[in-house]
Amino acid sequence: MAAVPPPSPSALVAAVDLGGTKTAGAIVTGAGELLARSEGPTAADGDAEAVFAGVARVLEELAGHPAWPGVAAVGVGSAGPVDTAAGTVSPVNIPSWRGFPLVRRIAGRTALPVRLLGDGVALAEAEHWLGAAAGYRDALCMVVSTGVGGGLVLDGRVHPGPSGNAGHIGHVSVQWDGEPCPCGGRGCLEGLASGPAIVRHARAAGWRPAGGSPLTARAVADAARTGDGAALAAFDLAGRALAAAIAGTAALVELQAVVIGGGVAQSGSLLFDPLARHLTHYAGLPFTRGLHLHPARFGPDAGLIGAAAAALRG
Repeated sequence: MAAVPPPSPSALVAAVDLGGTKTAGAIVTGAGELLARSEGPTAADGDAEAVFAGVARVLEELAGHPAWPGVAAVGVGSAGPVDTAAGTVSPVNIPSWRGFPLVRRIAGRTALPVRLLGDGVALAEAEHWLGAAAGYRDALCMVVSTGVGGGLVLDGRVHPGPSGNAGHIGHVSVQWDGEPCPCGGRGCLEGLASGPAIVRHARAAGWRPAGGSPLTARAVADAARTGDGAALAAFDLAGRALAAAIAGTAALVELQAVVIGGGVAQSGSLLFDPLARHLTHYAGLPFTRGLHLHPARFGPDAGLIGAAAAALRG
């Protein structure tokens, strides 16, 4: 497969990163530099128009920047599932958006071509373009945060699949008789390795936050660093679940590397050490061994950079 030519550094696109908590936007150059950015809350519990109003405000702020006349396209990374063929989104955490025509609505406001991708695919675009997956021809890029998502790099290209949801590893079942998942499955990776899952399992094992601290994965990580057994067990379970899902993915498509970002990945060795340990047990076939594990290079801007990469490519 021929290599994808790099974009011109002088090219300009707009990028939107839409999640259940916040909506961010930026004007991005062909070198991956963010010239301007805007951000606001996502009205996830509001009606469809209230949610879109947040997107419209971000785009309006970007349109006021002097560089806007040079913007050639808009890339949009959205919580999923998405349908890139139809240009619609149905984020699990935004109940009022089911089949929402996001591409048509953004194109109507900007009069620009719009490229839609899921948030996990956006992470893969960013990390393969300029991040920790650059240089690998076959990689899995994951976000482990409030949810668990992912995107695949196969034969040197990001592989979104026909609907744009390929690599959505958070809803791979790693416990066939596990708890029901909102997606309709059982024992999904997201229910074991996400931030809320880590909190839930730590509490079930007896962990309680110190001094009225919030019930977050970060608080569990803080307790784990002090040697709290319940907190350490919750991270071990998350690492084991991730290892099982990663090994299964490697058996299907053959991987060189796995890149993991998101808020939970910021816990560092608390997550990566048990993941690496358990991976040696789950990845038993010779061609699944020796995977390179990397923390993602991009933090909160990964979705914007990835959406921009897709828009720059056209």
